[in-house]
Amino acid sequence: MTTSNLDAVFIAQRTPLLRTLIRMVKNPSVAEELVQETYLRVATTLRERRVDHLEPFLFQTGRNLALDHLRHMRMQSRTMLDDIPDDVIQAVPAVTSSAEDRLHADKLLERLGASLSRLTERQQRIFIRSRLHGCGHAEIAEELDVSPSTVQKELKLIMAICVETLSRLETSQ
Repeated sequence: MTTSNLDAVFIAQRTPLLRTLIRMVKNPSVAEELVQETYLRVATTLRERRVDHLEPFLFQTGRNLALDHLRHMRMQSRTMLDDIPDDVIQAVPAVTSSAEDRLHADKLLERLGASLSRLTERQQRIFIRSRLHGCGHAEIAEELDVSPSTVQKELKLIMAICVETLSRLETSQ
């Protein structure tokens, strides 16, 4: 198969592929990104090897990308802390913590809350959409009418504030 064959199959199957991916990820903008990634992956594969049944290969590639995305989101939802260093995460007390650990955690939450309340309204919205709702940079950027790199920079700043708050609490004890 050639790239022109891929283009013809992709154009013909784009809408059904998009519908399939929307059903899987339940987010039209993410599904649209996955459709684009599917095209790129299939085009790359075609440059490396022959694919006899392009349409099923296109759909399987899209489904695999959607499943990868869902796995990633499941892992992210378990932690919601992918920008925080592991040593910081390990410092969070376990559920069966002592009274001292609970007091420490309460102080940390109080100080984090105070630090986050000083963020601009836009920064707070970015933090909430990213960390609590699991939205991607592109989706947040579109909602706030800013660039994805602005969202990424703001999140880095917010995470730096959180880490600094934690380190100040650690050094005061």
